Amino acid sequence: MAVMSPHNETVFERYPPDGAAVERSLAGARQSVFWNDELGPRPTHPQLEGSYTADLAVVGGGFTGLWTALRAKQRDPGRRVVLIEAKRIGWAQSTRNGGFVDASITHGEENGRRRWPEEYATLERLGRENLDGIEETIRSLGLDVEWERTGELDVALEPHQLAWLEGDPPGVGDGTVVRLDAAETQAEIHSPSYLGATWRTRDVALVHPGRLARELARAAAELGVEIFEESPVRRIEAGGASSLEIATDRGRVQAARVALGTSVFPSLLKRTRLLTVPVYDYVLMTEPLDATQLRSIGWERRQGIGDLANQFHYSRRTADDRILFGGYDAVYHYGGRVRAHHEDRPESFARLASHFLTLYPQLEGLRFTHRWAGAIDTSTRFCAFFGTARGGRLAYAAGYTGLGVGATRFAADTMLDLLDGHPTERTELEMVRRRPVPFPPEPAASIGIQATRWSLDRADHREGRRNALLRTLDALGLGFDS
Repeated sequence: MAVMSPHNETVFERYPPDGAAVERSLAGARQSVFWNDELGPRPTHPQLEGSYTADLAVVGGGFTGLWTALRAKQRDPGRRVVLIEAKRIGWAQSTRNGGFVDASITHGEENGRRRWPEEYATLERLGRENLDGIEETIRSLGLDVEWERTGELDVALEPHQLAWLEGDPPGVGDGTVVRLDAAETQAEIHSPSYLGATWRTRDVALVHPGRLARELARAAAELGVEIFEESPVRRIEAGGASSLEIATDRGRVQAARVALGTSVFPSLLKRTRLLTVPVYDYVLMTEPLDATQLRSIGWERRQGIGDLANQFHYSRRTADDRILFGGYDAVYHYGGRVRAHHEDRPESFARLASHFLTLYPQLEGLRFTHRWAGAIDTSTRFCAFFGTARGGRLAYAAGYTGLGVGATRFAADTMLDLLDGHPTERTELEMVRRRPVPFPPEPAASIGIQATRWSLDRADHREGRRNALLRTLDALGLGFDS
């Protein structure tokens, strides 16, 4: 393997922590999702047994399905809504993420402007209205979800990334976007690696995702949604001239309309199975910081943090003063299968711990209590896609590729619009009307994804310069830049 010159090293290679310190930080960390452990025993719902009828059946008990069921009852309280979950409410990626609720429904401004330049202003407005709507729902229904609208710092870790912060994005001057130089950034967060930042003060909120899943389910049930768990849907068939029949192992639902929110798991529609692949994201959670540690790091305004590299990290404080740190590795496994054993990847956790101590060397000695992973439903356009099937009686949304905590509510409203069959501002969007390019079957999918990951890492080591593969993908509308 060629040895990289110091010029091509990243900050994590220039200033690595002691290996023994990394090992000590991970000693005792258990393979478990903090957000769920912290809540203790969860409410349970019955299995689907026997026959039911419904105006709307929702398949999937993650954020997409929960928002769809809740919004359906808010729109029409008299509508009979049934939600069917294969395992447990919110058990998958909905509670395995960092709890960042971003206004963007296009996985960031650059991705949105590149793909839909003529309608980006509308997409940006709809995204902000969606975030405001989430906040209003939380307030009006009294959802206990540790909501903090603190914004996010987009930080530069390398000198070449400072150029990406130049210019005056919308919001500079009205207080919603604040540009910070190195001294100002380090005054906010005491990290020697932070060279500058943009603080989007209103476009990102933080939430406890485990609480959000439970509270959405509670609110939906209180509005009359019938929730069933441990009931995997095996097939969806025509149930008559104007309905569909959903079959599980022990029951059936005859529904006038169906909404699919199955995310990363194999779609019940063959036509969409190549539109997503599962990519694993890895996360660490520290023990609570004591008063001395908190003073050493600052972070008094509790913003979320994301860096500007292609292989980026995200971090945040929790309500009990832990630090969540995740990202960087995005791992695809041959065949695209979602398997529990993919979640335990020691090299990814060790890399994250090492990077954490590079960014926050004053916290050496802090221990991680939890490590976990989740499979993200990635699409070739890096944000959600939408569609209908079965004569317009079934709608689906998937492919969020991150930033899905907030975008799932927009997806719920979009699916309900599509099922109503009447044009709305959402359904007329090119973003909604066009589907992404599918991934190729194996082995081409694995070869292409691994080559792209290697190229993104190479770009991070070459001052952001993208190679021929990335430039080609950019030209085809398949390029990714975090």
